[in-house]
Amino acid sequence: MKDIAVYPGSFDPISNGHLDIIERAAKMFDKVIVLASFNAHKKYLFSVEERVHMLKVATKHLKNVEVDHSDLLVVDYLKKKGAHIIIRGMRNANDFVSEQNLFSFNQELDSNVETIYLLPTSKTLFISSSGIKELALFHDDLTKFVPEELNEFIVSTIKQRLK
Repeated sequence: MKDIAVYPGSFDPISNGHLDIIERAAKMFDKVIVLASFNAHKKYLFSVEERVHMLKVATKHLKNVEVDHSDLLVVDYLKKKGAHIIIRGMRNANDFVSEQNLFSFNQELDSNVETIYLLPTSKTLFISSSGIKELALFHDDLTKFVPEELNEFIVSTIKQRLK
């Protein structure tokens, strides 16, 4: 058995970078739970229901991927689900510093929790949700950066809420 892994994030909105990490994790684990989690330091553009919807649409082709949301600490959510692996993406040195701190906190809370970091591919290295939000104000086609079936929803929502 490969185990259950949880990939937490804001996914505000989901990007092709996120989807790449999800698809790769789905090959490594029996079950991957993609968790639209709460971060008190972030101001979300998309509601949790919209983020869950986008994740479900983008991952419908992956039979071993489940989408959920939670306001719990990720380590507490893992306990609730009987999981002990966190998947995280790491793009650059800034991510490394914040991920190192997060790893240390999680280890202090539960030493059974392991974190696995997946690096982006060269095609997705530069993609960020904040970059997508900015581009959407000027372009209608972001399919290089977001799942094609969500392009119109993401672009129109961003234009409506940020203009």
